[in-house]
Formats: sequence, C-alpha cells, structure tokens
Amino acid sequence: MRVRLLEIDNFRGITKGRVVFQQHTLLVGGNNIGKSTVCEALELVLGLERLYRRPVIDEHDFSDGAYLDDEGDPREIRVRAVLTDLSDEQLRRFCVHVRRWDDEELSFIDEEQNGLQAADGDGIVWALPIIFVGRYDREEDDFIGDTFFDHPLPELDELDEDELASLGSGRAQFSRAHKRLCGFIFLRALRTGSRALSLQRGSLLDTILRLGGEGTAEMWRDALWALQGLDPAIGENEQLKVIRANIRTRLAKFVNLAPTENSVGFFASDLTREHLREVVRLFVATQPSNHSVPFTRQGTGSINLLVFALLTIIADLKEHQSVIFVMEEPEIALPPHIQRRVTKYVVQQMGQSIVTSHSPYVIEQFDPENVVILSRDGDTFSGAPIDTKHVKPKTYRTQRRQFAEAILGRAVFVLEGQTEMVAVHAVSSALEQFRDDYMHVDLTGVTLFNAGSDREVPRYAPMFKALGKRVYGMRDKLNVRDAVNAKENIESFDEFWESPEAGIEKILVKQVPTRVLRSFLDAVVQRDDYPASYPYVPEQVADDDLATLAEKVLKARKGDAFGFGYTGTLIEQCQTEADLPAFIRNALLAINEQLQDESELILDDAAAPAGAAEPEE
Repeated sequence: MRVRLLEIDNFRGITKGRVVFQQHTLLVGGNNIGKSTVCEALELVLGLERLYRRPVIDEHDFSDGAYLDDEGDPREIRVRAVLTDLSDEQLRRFCVHVRRWDDEELSFIDEEQNGLQAADGDGIVWALPIIFVGRYDREEDDFIGDTFFDHPLPELDELDEDELASLGSGRAQFSRAHKRLCGFIFLRALRTGSRALSLQRGSLLDTILRLGGEGTAEMWRDALWALQGLDPAIGENEQLKVIRANIRTRLAKFVNLAPTENSVGFFASDLTREHLREVVRLFVATQPSNHSVPFTRQGTGSINLLVFALLTIIADLKEHQSVIFVMEEPEIALPPHIQRRVTKYVVQQMGQSIVTSHSPYVIEQFDPENVVILSRDGDTFSGAPIDTKHVKPKTYRTQRRQFAEAILGRAVFVLEGQTEMVAVHAVSSALEQFRDDYMHVDLTGVTLFNAGSDREVPRYAPMFKALGKRVYGMRDKLNVRDAVNAKENIESFDEFWESPEAGIEKILVKQVPTRVLRSFLDAVVQRDDYPASYPYVPEQVADDDLATLAEKVLKARKGDAFGFGYTGTLIEQCQTEADLPAFIRNALLAINEQLQDESELILDDAAAPAGAAEPEE
C-alpha cells in the first residue's frame, strides 16, 4: 500500500492543497512552504498515535486559527488520501470501499463520463479513498476528529438528521485496526523527547510490543506483581522503616487501619499499568563509559539513531513492504555517512518512503522522478513530481551531488567550469566586502553549478526550471554556432551572460587594472607550484606585458587542483569594486538585486494582515 494523492483543506498553513506522491518521495520546498504540514496531515488520516491525543486537533490546527466561520458555524479540517498498491489482504478487508482509479489521470473512473467502460484499461487500478474530518463541537466545547472510508458514500436521503450532522456524515469509520493494516510510521524531526522511547500508548516501544505478538496483558500483570512483591521491599530500607512506623502510629489515631505492619508501605509506582507506561525508561550503555543511563542522557545523534533502530524493528515486524514510512529531516545530528546509510535503508526496505530534508547527502539518494516540488500560488498549495523529460538519468547520476545542492537553493547559477566557479565565488566575496547592500551568493541561496564545458551550459536551464528555480547562466564566447535546441534552452534562463572573450582567463586579465596583475604575479611567483615555463622577474616585465604573462600563468594552473589558489589570488588583489572584472561583477549585482527584491516581496506579503485588501492602483 502507498499514498498516491493527498488533498488538504483548512489544515495549519494550507487553506487548500493537493500533493501527488511517488513510491518514494522527496518533498522539496523552502522554509515554511508546508513540508511538515503535509507530514502531519498524513498522520491525521493514517497515523495511530494521533488517536491517543485528546483532543485530536486544537485551535492551531485550523488554517489561520479560524475554527468558526463568519456566521459562527464550525469550519472543518479535511484531509483526503487515495491509497493504491493494495495487498491481497488489504483488498479483502476493504473490498466494499475500493474504487477503480486511473493512475495517469489521478482520478476515479466512476467520476468520468463513460469511465466505467475503461475499468480494465491500462493504468487502471484499485484504490482506497479515506478522509479525516475534524471540527469544533459546540455542545461539548471541545474539538473532535476521526477518519472514515470515503466510499461508498451514503445516500443523503437515507440519512436521518443526526447522521447528517455527525462528523462522518454517515460514512463508515476507518478504525484503529484498519490503520494498523496500513502500516503507517512517522519519524518526526527532533523526535527525541521522553515519549518517543517510553512505553506510553502509541509510542515506538508500545508499537513494538503490540506487533510482537500475544502476551502483553500478562507482561503488565507480571510486572506489577513483581513490583508489589519485591524482596526486600523498598519500604524495608532502615530510614524508610522508621518513617513508615511513625506514619502508621500517628495515622492510626485518625484512620481505622488494617491490623498489620503492612497497612502502610512504600512501592516503586502506583502499581497500575498506566503508571508503569509513564515511568518505565529504556537504559542504554555506550562506550567508552559502558555505564547504563536513561536514553535521554545520550547524545542527540545517538538518540536519533536509537529511534531509527526501533523504527526498523517495527518495519521488520510489518514485513517491510507493507510500511508507509514518513521521515522528517533525518540528517539532524548525524554525520554524512550515517545520513546516507539511514536514507538508503529506508528507500530500499520500505514499501513507500516520504522524506523531507535539507541535506544533500539525503537528497542524492533519490532519483529525479521521486522529487516532488511544493509550491504556493495565493491560497492554493500544490506538490507534484518534477518533469523528468528535461533530466536525463545518466546526467543526474553523474551530477548527483550538484543536483542535490541545487534542489535546496533558491536559484542556480550555471557556469562552464571550475575556474569560473572559483572566479564567481571570489568576486562575490569581494563585493560583500566592498558594498553594504550586497549579499554573498551563498547567503542569498544561489547554488553554483559546474556544467563541465561552455557548450553544456544551456542544457541545464530547462532542468532547473523544472525544479521551480530561478536559473542564471554564464559562459565564454563560442567560436561556433549553437544548435537550435541550445538556443531554445538559453531562452529558459532568467538571465544569461556570454563573455565577449573566448576564455575566462582573458576576461580576468583584461578587466582588472595593471596594478592588480602585478600584485597577483608578485604573490603567486613565490608558490612552489608556480609554472617554471613562465618566469616572472618584476624588474624585467613591462606593464604592457603583464596581461599576456598573467593569462598564461592562469591557463597553466586552471582546474580543480590549482583553481582557487591562482584565480582566487587574482581577485583578492582587487582593492575596490571598480577593480573587479566587470563581466562577472555586473552579473552578480543583477542576480543579487533580483533575489533581494523577491525577498522583500515575500517579507511584505508575510507582514500583511490576513485578509487585507490589495492596495488600489
């Protein structure tokens, strides 16, 4: 079973939203776009833990906090999920409620004209629609919510007034037993509090107990008897015995106590299973101390891995492929290799994984067709897989790390090689130093992307546009004409700069002052890796010859091994903004202006009161 479609109404920051999921899905979007809200909505409709909360929802779960409409009537939170890839057992259990689903059109065929005629067509599968409904109950002065089968819908004329007014409006309840059959597991970000690893109802350990088979009731009974029959009892401590005797003597003057010494005693708990659930703690011993301590005393990374280990046990008990595994930001407090290991395990072993992340080490484990971009257009929220026709699998595999970083950025600046990458970064650092109104590309969220050559730069524009990014491009002047498709791709860039020179080195040496060139050569000639074939003796090289020599030195030491040491050193010699190469400087200033204007618009929209009228022209 897996979630194929999720529709959200009036939940948290989403007034109306629709998200399409793949078998494995990476949810991508900026901060506060709604990634966590999507995960919480999935838990509302599928999760067991939420059922143990009282109330299930509260005021802050309603969009804009408004649980009553303008007339004072309750507003409803609705989360509708469509589940596909049902197992034989699930089809048997839910046979009355499943419908034929067109997986390409993402719709039920019985909602289309003459759709039932295509019931056995390609891409038509069985699907289960379920819905969570929550609202404020005025009579109880409380919030209520539950999950229901969304099919078959009851005939309205067959329902009495009470049924129509009920939470499910006559729908059959999607019970706890049904949810257990779905195998939904949710690993929240920072899920390291005391409840996650306790034995409270709905916790991870409680879930393992329930899935592990029969005998849980006997376990609690035996534990309570063992605590009650401790030998020696806790109250046999000498100091406690004195206190116990004093209390019994004094209390007997006012209360008719049982005629035994045990009429007053001390025990380790309230001797109820509910209290044991609250107080029992998992202890863990880790190196180098090897001393067992409560799990909450472990480091954050160790706790996260402990939580993940328990989740894998649950997955094993549910036989892997039946699990819908939702995981928020698994990278917290974990080193890169563990991030990769955790994510790879989830993608390979779970029936469906839905992940949010800000880590390239996590993101690179997902194929491009599994990346779902979340976006907003006014009050409408949506999430859909990227258009993979612009992303060739081989290209994505070879550039996986760069793509992962680009997915996280606000914008992408496509450059033709490593020297250009270093030059742009260095000029951006210099501009940040020279101008108070300039922000470094790293801080504005611009990802620099190495295309590998000047002819490859245009091909990446449609790819990053498919990711919903602003895309900028820069390359050297070509000696040959672009192909037709390259010209079309160039038009996809938000801005595209082509150098007036054939080679980045020519731009660098022609667009900086002579004193910068001499200062650069004075600095690099001292290096052990200075190219001996281009000797530099300051007194013997005239100013007019500096550009030619500097260009040869830069070309001899370009690439990954020397790029920053030489190109970066040249830019570092610039003492004012005017000293910087104008071609790169002007491009960066244009990008900075566009992104800062966009940020101000976002901030202005966020600061505007909800429902405020638009200013008149």
